[in-house]
Amino acid sequence: MTPPSTSSAHSSSAPAVTALAPETLRNWVQEHQDLIMIDVRSAAEFENMHIRGSYNVPLPLLSEHTDELAARLGSRVVLVCQSGARAEQARQRLGGAGIGTAYVLTGGAPAFAEIGGDVVRGKARWDLERQVRLAAGSLVVLGLAGGKFVSPKVRLLAGAIGTGLAFSAATNTCAMGRAISAMPWNKAAKEPTRESAILQFPVANAVTPASKAS
Repeated sequence: MTPPSTSSAHSSSAPAVTALAPETLRNWVQEHQDLIMIDVRSAAEFENMHIRGSYNVPLPLLSEHTDELAARLGSRVVLVCQSGARAEQARQRLGGAGIGTAYVLTGGAPAFAEIGGDVVRGKARWDLERQVRLAAGSLVVLGLAGGKFVSPKVRLLAGAIGTGLAFSAATNTCAMGRAISAMPWNKAAKEPTRESAILQFPVANAVTPASKAS
């Protein structure tokens, strides 16, 4: 089989840099390859649409229980989110816990759906990244308008948002995203917990089809 595409070449001594193409993942799934797909988006985003057979372990939960989760994973792990950013954060955390060959799905779940991959669709919601863009853009517009019609000091709001976005890009984190994810409309009927998300993986690295999410 042709090896999955990578973002850059790497030596045998360097950690694997793994950007997995949606087409490659679709082939693996169709061929019943031995792999574990972990979706690190929020439970609400997962309910909206997810790859069939994937597990939902939201990034904050994965970050809190990285070592415990890593101890339960096999050699082939595929990390999924909306675009790849959160999945890359998860890959870095798992790499620090000894999982050095986790793949990050390029383009996330939407890219997999676009090529005809098998996905499960539920209640339609805006994904978290789209909500962050809306919130940031609205605050910038509010700051500029307030600076013109209320007080020049209100323009500082636009500057603060710009600074926050630059910091977010530099650190590959998103405080606004974490805050928005806690809003009531971003909560699923049943939020994942350590018991339901982390302990669903068997300790012996033997994942059975029956334990996967449908």
